[in-house]
Amino acid sequence: MTDTADNRLLAGKTALVTGASKGIGAATAKALAAAGAHVVLTARTGAALEATEQAIFDAGGSATIAPVDLAEPEGIARLATAIGQRWQALDVLVINAAMLPALTPAWQIDSKDLNKAFTLNVLATQALIAGFDGMLKRSAAGKLIGVTSSVGAAPRAYWGAYGATKAAFDNLLDAYAQETRDISNLRVAIVDPGATRTAMRAKAYPGEDPASVKPPEVVGEAIVELCGKQFASPHRLRVNAS
Repeated sequence: MTDTADNRLLAGKTALVTGASKGIGAATAKALAAAGAHVVLTARTGAALEATEQAIFDAGGSATIAPVDLAEPEGIARLATAIGQRWQALDVLVINAAMLPALTPAWQIDSKDLNKAFTLNVLATQALIAGFDGMLKRSAAGKLIGVTSSVGAAPRAYWGAYGATKAAFDNLLDAYAQETRDISNLRVAIVDPGATRTAMRAKAYPGEDPASVKPPEVVGEAIVELCGKQFASPHRLRVNAS
């Protein structure tokens, strides 16, 4: 008799990854799917998500695309409703989508640029927490993984705008972790990917050789490994080059 049981780490689990069209988000989505999860892919444009979805299908995985502009006031609420109608619980939520405002002295920060960054990096994070709190708590071992930056905890010249949003991002996730750890099985982790080969990195360091930093797949694999572990909440992880 053939054993058809799926023994992959996340077999039968449902995951949602924001910013899944490229970089760390796409790499994480592919890694989650390879581990057996059905992955809901979200980003602003469906065309960009289709490449990630196709790569998952080609590798034998399962995914659904859900184009959403997380900066739209009602976008996340619509996403949460749609996912809640199809699945009872959400086992993994990876909050990865983020905007890098212009690197500039603090006194020259453009207010419109800063508002956009806070909308996506902070306000959307709170909306995702609010929208998926119930589904994450209904999971037997829910995981919320937030992708942060070292400048949120260690301020750096010219990075004040982005660092401020990531400091707020970390604070929100840390508070949520403390609020939920004693009343549910949900666990929260804040992941600092470190120097990684992404479009955001290239924008910040235009003269850098991309081959000198690790590929996003290293971060994706680290996040999947974390999803299979038991850890105290909140958990902090720095991903170094392998």
